[in-house]
Amino acid sequence: MNNGLVIIPTFNEKENIEDIIRTVFNLKTPFDILIVEDNSPDGTAAIVKRLMAEFPDRLNILEREGKLGLGTAYIMGFKWALQHPYEYVFEMDADFSHNPADLERLVFPLHNHDADVVIGSRYISGVNVVNWPMGRVLMSYYASAYVRLVTGMKIRDTTAGFVGWRRKVLEAIDFDKIKFVGYAFQIEMKFTAIKLDFKVVEIPIIFTDRTKGESKMNNSIFREAVLGVISLRKRGMMGKIKPRKH
Repeated sequence: MNNGLVIIPTFNEKENIEDIIRTVFNLKTPFDILIVEDNSPDGTAAIVKRLMAEFPDRLNILEREGKLGLGTAYIMGFKWALQHPYEYVFEMDADFSHNPADLERLVFPLHNHDADVVIGSRYISGVNVVNWPMGRVLMSYYASAYVRLVTGMKIRDTTAGFVGWRRKVLEAIDFDKIKFVGYAFQIEMKFTAIKLDFKVVEIPIIFTDRTKGESKMNNSIFREAVLGVISLRKRGMMGKIKPRKH
């Protein structure tokens, strides 16, 4: 078992899943992987299970009954990680929109105690997005600006899904109080970490939209993110975000 665990939620990722697993395992820095699989009809789980025979100590899978939301997938993964002695836990997409090589850059500030949460940010140094239509780039960029305005967070990429967490942060968050399941989940987790006085740092990455498989993004996911931040700010102002009781 290694110090770092990469959680990868999947639904219909047969085109990408073997390549992403092998790419992570070929990095110089050793990471384990946990696949949270939402009963993909395309056979994603079967590919993972075949690879588990090749990587019995590094590759793991949790299978769910169906698509239950990104947030619940990650929370399930976080709870599993905390049942094991991992020090660093990472969120990453299966479709190579996040470059697996950047995991080594994300782990560095966590390992050096320069950050408790590190975000692979599309917007900390301009707009680093490849293969997105301009309308989607603008929607994402201005959604993050809106979130900063409403919540007061200084984070440039509030909806980022390429994130590394120190164990102590996940131990402090009360997952039962996390309300959102779509991309608003990403905002809520970052907001919660900041309210609990953890140090959140962004490092620049280049986000490349998937070339294989179908995107899970849609306008309703963005709407949840935009509307959800108002209730998030209210909870923060009312002092309702508190560390989990052990």
